[in-house]
Amino acid sequence: MSSRRNDVDRTLTTSGNDELTPLRRRIRAVASRVDRDLPWSLTRDPWAIYVSEVMLQQTSVARVLEPWRRFCDLFPTPAACAEAPLGDVLRAWAGLGYPRRARNLQRAAQRMVSDFDGQVPSDVEQLRSLPGVGPYTAHAVAAFAFGRRVGVVDTNVGRILARCVTNSRLSAPRAQELSTQLVGRADPARMNQALLDLGAQFCRATPRCDSCPLRSECRWRREGGPDPAMESAGVSRPQARFEGSNRQARGRLLAQLQLGTCRKAVALNILAPDDLERASALLADLENEGLVSVERGRVRLGS
Repeated sequence: MSSRRNDVDRTLTTSGNDELTPLRRRIRAVASRVDRDLPWSLTRDPWAIYVSEVMLQQTSVARVLEPWRRFCDLFPTPAACAEAPLGDVLRAWAGLGYPRRARNLQRAAQRMVSDFDGQVPSDVEQLRSLPGVGPYTAHAVAAFAFGRRVGVVDTNVGRILARCVTNSRLSAPRAQELSTQLVGRADPARMNQALLDLGAQFCRATPRCDSCPLRSECRWRREGGPDPAMESAGVSRPQARFEGSNRQARGRLLAQLQLGTCRKAVALNILAPDDLERASALLADLENEGLVSVERGRVRLGS
């Protein structure tokens, strides 16, 4: 660890976080100006918020808006989702990709019914115990649904922390700790949402520093140097190529099954028309994951 990093950490942790106060005040002051007015930010229904956070994993806000409304109308409670056939859940998920998330969402709903009296748990560690829930989703649900004083660190918030707060690369634990310190005690949901909005609109991979409302408080802008957000916690790596991938092949078959069952031979041809071994392996994986079932030579959605 460099001496400058030591100095940064010492300043932020030994002075009662006084150095974060001006930035915290600035974020609160500009929150209404950067608010993206997202529908899940207007509700405090923990299940609706939970669904939105699962849908937003690796998916843009624009693609989530309509599926979120549709899903919450069809499955307004964890119990409704838990009791539905998986095929119905997958059909409601159509258009979002990564169907494992839909399966995990239903499994999480079933855990809520069996272990949490049909409610979304409010504790970060309890949320982490649910299928498909990682650190970001757990902290986001705890903050937005229950007002817990925890920071929410996504890719762009990670950039804000590395660039604006410390001008240094951050480990994942340090980014989480610093985010919670920055959020403070007053209205953590509002503070976290403001950070997410600021990050999405300004502190991107190619930052919009000249128009950023935090530019006067940004250490990287004042001190210069290489971009500290590169390889910092919260900054995701590019996804693997989609064209020609197994993910694309699986998606083609699941989209076809939205319309009804098909013969196994047709399913294999959809998965990989020129590679029977690959197609068979992909179909077996989908069946093992419970996303499709194969009975009497026909393939259908769900287990």
